[in-house]
Amino acid sequence: MTHALTYRGPSLNALHEQYAKAHRIDERAPLAGRRQIVVEAPVDRVWRTLTDVLAWDTNLEPGVKDIRLENGVTVDSKFVRSNKGARMTARFAVVKRDRELAWTGQAFGAKVVHRFELTPRTDETTDVLVQESMAGPLLALVFNTRKLTNLLEESLHTLKSAAESAA
Repeated sequence: MTHALTYRGPSLNALHEQYAKAHRIDERAPLAGRRQIVVEAPVDRVWRTLTDVLAWDTNLEPGVKDIRLENGVTVDSKFVRSNKGARMTARFAVVKRDRELAWTGQAFGAKVVHRFELTPRTDETTDVLVQESMAGPLLALVFNTRKLTNLLEESLHTLKSAAESAA
């Protein structure tokens, strides 16, 4: 339990450059999750839905608001967003069309690596994998793996619904 309460993890810059850009999360972080879903939509439609950041409140993360993008969805571009009072500042680390979207961010002292991997299953179905790690002092007192898993599952189901209903 001490590790979960005191682990700060690598610097945000190290997480960005050495983890997210290297296609990985911080496996040592006290909070980490991984979930996967099959979306009945072609990979390009799933990608368009996932990267429509200004619509994340309806296509990825219900409850998110006040989303602002500096330079669109490009590597190292910054964005901010709020959810339930938590304002996160973040940067895209990987933007690989139809394959991977990853970012790093920070809110209330917690450092996050968040990754989506898309894999075409057929011309009309796509496997979507999401991974996230969170680290920060005392984070485990207010957040836990079960809550993170629930958020990842909700995100995947929202993305699935949005992509499958898009034309």
